[in-house]
Amino acid sequence: MRPLTDHTPKPLLQVHGKPLIEWPMRALAAQGFTKVLINTGWLGAQLPACFDHYREHGDGLPATHLQYSREEVDFGGALETAGGIARALPQLDDTFWLAAGDVYMPDFVFAQDAYQRFAASTALAHIWLVPNPTHNAKGDFALTPDGRVHDTPPDHADLPRYTYSTIGLFKKALFAEPYCNIPAGNPQGAIAPLAPVLRAAMRAGRVTGELYTGRWTDVGTPERLAALNQP
Repeated sequence: MRPLTDHTPKPLLQVHGKPLIEWPMRALAAQGFTKVLINTGWLGAQLPACFDHYREHGDGLPATHLQYSREEVDFGGALETAGGIARALPQLDDTFWLAAGDVYMPDFVFAQDAYQRFAASTALAHIWLVPNPTHNAKGDFALTPDGRVHDTPPDHADLPRYTYSTIGLFKKALFAEPYCNIPAGNPQGAIAPLAPVLRAAMRAGRVTGELYTGRWTDVGTPERLAALNQP
């Protein structure tokens, strides 16, 4: 995203007058999820400064309680998704939503009933998949007829593969053995991606999912951001 991110962290780049990260935060608050934890990395100090400014000027997010996990302060940089979740784990509820701060998905509803169904299930993760964009034409995972998500689905090798949207519901138990070997709180600052953790749980049949066909953009280039901001 350079040169746009030379001076602005990607989650604070504007889409239709709001920072990218603000879209999921407002959508969460609209469904009653008002406790939000933000992992920060590159230029991370700008995020609390941005939302403190909102509060000072009376334009804060509706009833949102913000916490931060300052990876760039504690370890000098971002810990990737699994490493960042492990670091933040002591501050999270047993069941929690996960959303990337650089994906635009403005119509997604963080539904309370979806949260409750997942919390009562035996799944450790429930993720939303989207039709493959041109930059990820082969997709990430397959969705079986029973709602399970697999990397290589047993007896379903012909199923289409979809792209992980970066939105999902997760349980703390996913970030423990045998799926993840990073201690809660990630005291050593291990850098680890989420995909291997998910794949381990998929092999155990503990990941469910569904296909989302609403608006979705991975804002990974200046051109995609410019296209989003077209009138």
